[in-house]
Amino acid sequence: MHSSMNEPRPSKAGSSPQTKSGQDFSAQIGVKAARKLHARRRDASGVWFGLGMMGLIGWSVVVPTLLGAALGLWLDRHYPGGHSWTLALLIGGLTVGCFNAWHWVTKEDAAIRGERDDHDD
Repeated sequence: MHSSMNEPRPSKAGSSPQTKSGQDFSAQIGVKAARKLHARRRDASGVWFGLGMMGLIGWSVVVPTLLGAALGLWLDRHYPGGHSWTLALLIGGLTVGCFNAWHWVTKEDAAIRGERDDHDD
């Protein structure tokens, strides 16, 4: 007898018969269901994660800027000179803060891309 590919074949363990295309379809459904559950969990924390990240980035810029300004004010009071330490150290602190924020953003972007690539496989 000649069997077609759409007819069920008995499995080796003696369980209910399944076709190869049925197994592929089940695997695809499992992958999509897992992806949907992961997306739901991520969406629930997405708003709080976003607010927390904004706070982290904001503080990583603000703290070095304010420390630079405070140190500059102290230097201007104790060692007055021809140039403003406050302005120079404020700009220096802002620069350090921006590099710090850039570091955090690239780190989180790499983590998100890595997580996305892991779930696409």
